Amino acid sequence: MVKSNFRKLFIIKVIIGIFILSTPIQANAGVLSFVSNLFNKTNQVIEEKDINSQNMALLQATINSNPNPSKGGGEITIIENTALLSEMGPSGSLVDIKESSSSDQINIYVVREGDSLSQIAKMFNVSTNTIIWANDLHNSIIKEGQTLVILPITGIRHEVVKGETLVSVTKKYKGDLDEILNYNNLSQNSKLAVGDVVIIPDGDMGSYSFGATNKGSVVRESSGPSYGDYYIIPTNGRRSQGLHGYNAIDIAAPTGTPIVASASGQVIISRGSGWNGGYGSYVVIKHNNGTQTLYAHMNQNIVYSGQNVFQGQVIGYVGNTGKSTGPHIHFEIRGAKNPF
Repeated sequence: MVKSNFRKLFIIKVIIGIFILSTPIQANAGVLSFVSNLFNKTNQVIEEKDINSQNMALLQATINSNPNPSKGGGEITIIENTALLSEMGPSGSLVDIKESSSSDQINIYVVREGDSLSQIAKMFNVSTNTIIWANDLHNSIIKEGQTLVILPITGIRHEVVKGETLVSVTKKYKGDLDEILNYNNLSQNSKLAVGDVVIIPDGDMGSYSFGATNKGSVVRESSGPSYGDYYIIPTNGRRSQGLHGYNAIDIAAPTGTPIVASASGQVIISRGSGWNGGYGSYVVIKHNNGTQTLYAHMNQNIVYSGQNVFQGQVIGYVGNTGKSTGPHIHFEIRGAKNPF
């Protein structure tokens, strides 16, 4: 095709050359202009038709006309200019948090700009006080980048009836008055009114039966699959209390006795000080079978969040921190039966 075009162009040039030689000089300018235009158009035709993968124009991105270009297809949102997070699953989205919040798992949340305690509490389907109590937020102030522990609080929901006081409610459920005051944002001088709801952290139901005007429920988990020999006992000592709280046992041992990881996994919480909802210094490890183990009242933690540990590795030492009446380890298995 290209060779044919060049042949035609050569013949035209020859004919025009002969014509120019036989034409008066005054007309030559117009003829030359005609020839130039014809030549350019011919070249243009050749260039337009001679397009292949080597000389074709590159595709260019169109300018985004969306006033909110941070949102893309499939409801994807850019998070902190570094990563994409789907608003509709998979794991890590608000949907997954709401679905998993009813389980006994402990969650970790990093505060983002604009967050409030009430928003975070609603996200995880817990009370604001649950977050305050578990993170020692005495002034209820949070800041961007702060890591919060979200505990599905173990306790009893009690609706106050006529004649009850803080002291009588505490005694009824064998609770701790300081814990009740702290968790419910009450003071020693607070007066209870009929219909008020009080949460008794780690309260004991005992043989008390609820009447028509007293709607309460124990919030604790002790069921789940059995994983046999997946776990090992975390310390040497004497079992001092039966199954209680969130599928937990207590093992009494002298202060400083080594505590080991019951199973291999990754440390998701390592708190070296503070009340921390009664746990004191404690560690939580998540395991590949979807469970978590918790080790509380430590004297010292020697692991950090994000660290991978193997079964039998020393993670800390027995202590008497938090809500504790003597040196021991409070050991929980969340998501499976406690074999100990």
